[in-house]
Amino acid sequence: MVRLSSLTKQYPEVAALRGITLEVPHGVVGLVGPNGAGKSTLMKILLGLVEPTSGTAEVLGFDARTEGLRIRERVGYMPEHDCLPTDLSATQFIIHLARMSGLPTTVARERAAETLRHVGLFEERYRHIGGYSTGMKQRVKLAQALVHDPKLLFLDEPTNGLDPDGRDDMLALIERTGTDFGISVIMSSHLLGEIESVCDSLVLIEEGKLDRAGAVA
Repeated sequence: MVRLSSLTKQYPEVAALRGITLEVPHGVVGLVGPNGAGKSTLMKILLGLVEPTSGTAEVLGFDARTEGLRIRERVGYMPEHDCLPTDLSATQFIIHLARMSGLPTTVARERAAETLRHVGLFEERYRHIGGYSTGMKQRVKLAQALVHDPKLLFLDEPTNGLDPDGRDDMLALIERTGTDFGISVIMSSHLLGEIESVCDSLVLIEEGKLDRAGAVA
């Protein structure tokens, strides 16, 4: 699913990634490490949004440095931070992103309804996102990552800002997405318990270095 070779990212003040070599299998994979370990930087490199300083990264067989657009056509991305338009309904927003992904209007409407039902927002789909709770906004972010039927999902701290019940609900949704849809998932978290509850395998990064990788067991 993902192949890294001597991957390095050097910012002016800090080395975010330090020579990571790794092969990531299909399935639900946890990317774990403390805040500032380099998890978000690695995700952005894999999406072709940030260029590595040295080394190579491949996603689904495509070079992240030169084929970022082809990668983004095939993956879904749920960012960590709040980035949703408050003056649109969930339906409007998801349809818009489905059409941006290349789906015809009729198909985009159908996919938006199906995806919002999957994430538990079908009854609330016509409300403006600005009136949503944090948990509902996180579900919208998951829906937009799923609507175009990607082969791989990148979820950056998907339980960010959620209370314990909301966190459990989101983890159950991620688990169902992997089992029901058969979509591979790379999920970053600084909470090992979250990774343990839903992931088949994990990648542990600390201070930009690969600490270990393998089955959760």
